Amino acid sequence: MGKLLAIDYGKKRVGIAATDELQIAANALSTLPPAEALTFLQRYAADHKVEAVVVGMPVNLNGQPAAAAAGARNFAARLKKLLPDVEVDTFDERFTSKLAMQAILEAGVKKMARRNKELVDRVSACIMLQSYMEHRKMIVNQKKVHD
Repeated sequence: MGKLLAIDYGKKRVGIAATDELQIAANALSTLPPAEALTFLQRYAADHKVEAVVVGMPVNLNGQPAAAAAGARNFAARLKKLLPDVEVDTFDERFTSKLAMQAILEAGVKKMARRNKELVDRVSACIMLQSYMEHRKMIVNQKKVHD
């Protein structure tokens, strides 16, 4: 079993989260400019056993891709070429930024620190990764029931 990574892609910043190798918990890893993210991910995958990468897909409330979805899809496609031995998937990232702000607020982070958009991007990636892990677990459990 290898690590899972989540990418909260944005034009200005890319939030990155990773699991441990047992895929128990999601942890914030980094926030980088998009131009540096692919190189970072390539190095990270070379240094760690990475099983899959999930790229957040911006989706509107009606389920349709948001305007920013094209950038996320492009980033995922570039990542697939860069890491051919790693599964690259997309995942609905609706509400992750809002949930991240709520989690940061509940954690008691001071007002000035809450303005740090990089923190929000990292926490958003963590929330998305945790949701993705729960989704994968649900699919595995459904397969066991039907087998």
